Amino acid sequence: MSDEQYDDEILDSNKISSTDRDGNPIPVTIPIALAPGVTVVYTTRLGGLSTGDFGNCNLGGKSGDDPAAVLSNRVALAEAAGARLSLVSQVHSGVAVDVDDAFEINTPFGFDVSGTRPADGDLASDDGAPTVREADGQVTSRTGIALGMFAADCLPVLFADPETGIIGACHCGRRGLENGVIGATVELMKRKGADPSRIVATLGPRICGDCYEVGDEIADKFEKRFPLTKTVTRFGGAGIDIAEAAMIDLAFAGVSKVVDSMPRVHAATQYLDHDPELAELCRTDGEGPASLDERIDGISRSMCTLENPLWYSHRRAVRAGKKHEGRMLALIVRH
Repeated sequence: MSDEQYDDEILDSNKISSTDRDGNPIPVTIPIALAPGVTVVYTTRLGGLSTGDFGNCNLGGKSGDDPAAVLSNRVALAEAAGARLSLVSQVHSGVAVDVDDAFEINTPFGFDVSGTRPADGDLASDDGAPTVREADGQVTSRTGIALGMFAADCLPVLFADPETGIIGACHCGRRGLENGVIGATVELMKRKGADPSRIVATLGPRICGDCYEVGDEIADKFEKRFPLTKTVTRFGGAGIDIAEAAMIDLAFAGVSKVVDSMPRVHAATQYLDHDPELAELCRTDGEGPASLDERIDGISRSMCTLENPLWYSHRRAVRAGKKHEGRMLALIVRH
């Protein structure tokens, strides 16, 4: 399979205009065609206004980044996606919510109840606190809404029923998987008219089983819930494979059609392997070799957030002695 077929759909931060019509940097994203009229989009670290440990396209609003930079990044992403973003407060729960019941434009980029620290008061409630709705799954039947899931090692899973047009997204950390967030999201899609036998899913970027070290006690407990998911990591300790766990719960939920995002992500990684912005991030982030070539050569799995410098990674940041890191967004939208 030739990588060239992907080139016209992957936004190279060096070869395209670096700003949109408002002067905001354009997020560099990787699109996945999940079903007719339904697109999944993975953001990368490239193309935003964030700096330092959050550089460059942080989309998370809770970790201490400049709120104005986060807002700019989100506005530019919504413009690039051609849709309004829908963001919730993720808490590693098993709760999924019907966005159709609550969606309203309350920010310049869409609907935000994620608890983001406001830049200008737009996201604050009457008492000045950020608006919050806790959930780790979202579902909608509407067009033009991009359901978003934040991640920086956890696994985003995206869903679509092509016949009804119902889409869903969930955030699958270890605890969210144990709490049944995949089943809850599929069940909510079913209540809105989706059929699991028609649902197509894809698994987004996540830390791989070779890198996600958790220790024997946690790994053994996780394996009781998800058989054969305990691993021995490349660091020598016990780990878990959250992607394999997700596949188990997708099967239990009746979802058997799973599109592999890896070929497109692998092609994007190769396409950006000499990107000046990515090279500068690698040179300055302190999270691995300063050479982009060395970072690329060290990738065994392009979907792994710890290995691939395109992604934010909490574990990679911690290993580098950092207290903060940014967040990517995995989006799904039906146009």
